[in-house]
Amino acid sequence: MSPAKVPARQRLLEAADRLFYSEGVHTVGIDRVIEEAGVAKGSLFYNFSGKDDLIAAYLAGRDQRRRDRIAKFQHGLDDPAHKLLAIFEALGEAVAEPGYKGCPFANANAEARPGSVESAALRTFRDWMANAMLSLCEDAGYAHPGDVSARLCLLYDGAVAGSNLDAQPQAVGIAKELASMVLETAPRR
Repeated sequence: MSPAKVPARQRLLEAADRLFYSEGVHTVGIDRVIEEAGVAKGSLFYNFSGKDDLIAAYLAGRDQRRRDRIAKFQHGLDDPAHKLLAIFEALGEAVAEPGYKGCPFANANAEARPGSVESAALRTFRDWMANAMLSLCEDAGYAHPGDVSARLCLLYDGAVAGSNLDAQPQAVGIAKELASMVLETAPRR
């Protein structure tokens, strides 16, 4: 599809995704997004109520892509423990992408006000991840699924931080290895 035929909403979201992720939601102004998208200023306000609405849509898109990536890695797996490890494999793929800058939700939330769209998006994703891991730990029959899930969430967070803040993409592989040890040694019902 030629750029002129791509709907303005999609062009705005694509520009926001590139700019907000690489430079930060608080650094990039709305005029810059409009210029990058190649749309009229009115197109922004026709499609979004303002910058917060655009940020919320950007983060919702990132959330959906992360969930889709995890689902792709879990596809065809029956064992809940294998599905848990697939979450780390999906993270490994994300970390290996050019331009990886860490968790888009944590990055956006770093300078956000409490109750902002950024903090809501962070909470939505983190709650989803924690619930997904807990559900899989319950399905796997662990005696204390909440404890196992909490350990896995901590390893996931550590992998995200280590791969970004310390520029160590191997952090995800190490976290997956440790997650495997947690799953192998946790008592089952």
